[in-house]
Amino acid sequence: MTTNQISATMTQADRDAVLAAVATIKEKLPFLMDLTPEQRKSLPKMGDKSQAFVNKALEVAAQNPDFLPRSFDLEEMKRDVELFQALYPVFLSLTQLQELVDDTVMAVGSDAYAAALVVYNFAKASGKGSGLDAVADEMEKYSERFPQVA
Repeated sequence: MTTNQISATMTQADRDAVLAAVATIKEKLPFLMDLTPEQRKSLPKMGDKSQAFVNKALEVAAQNPDFLPRSFDLEEMKRDVELFQALYPVFLSLTQLQELVDDTVMAVGSDAYAAALVVYNFAKASGKGSGLDAVADEMEKYSERFPQVA
């Protein structure tokens, strides 16, 4: 028999509440961007180690604005650093949530698919003379595991 990794339910009300919460998050972050793969690849990235570098550069720029070109927007740099600092904990929290949802969807999908394979195998084995041949053949059409013959 199959190993059941998760046994839970989700009410329509809970699903609606979660989707509303996600909509609220998007509403509260109207500046979110959708970068192309090329843009993502070409941008310099700020990670944990480079945060100290950026903070030090902001400090140097704020204390010595005269050496920077006139076109340099120190206020914009401050806003960018502040927004990064505000978003980073949100990013970490949402990343953890995304991983939990991914793992749960994978586990529950695996449970459902494994159970479906048991049903299919028993239908296939018991199908002869019991009227399940057509149903088993139909199930086979929907599965990615069974190569489709053209």
